[in-house]
Amino acid sequence: MPKIKTKSAAKKRFSFTASGKVIVQPAFRRHLMKNRSQKMKRQTRGTMVLCSSDAKNIVKYMPYK
Repeated sequence: MPKIKTKSAAKKRFSFTASGKVIVQPAFRRHLMKNRSQKMKRQTRGTMVLCSSDAKNIVKYMPYK
């Protein structure tokens, strides 16, 4: 059987923890930052764990993690 291809967009945007949870960058950090509150800028730093309902779709895109 042929191997399943990983979605190129998914491998650029998502990674996995050792326990299998999906890590992603928070949204809305690209531009227009002067209009955003300091709290929002602070909370979107770094990475976050994706919720389980969204993570199910990402796991389908990345079969070989």
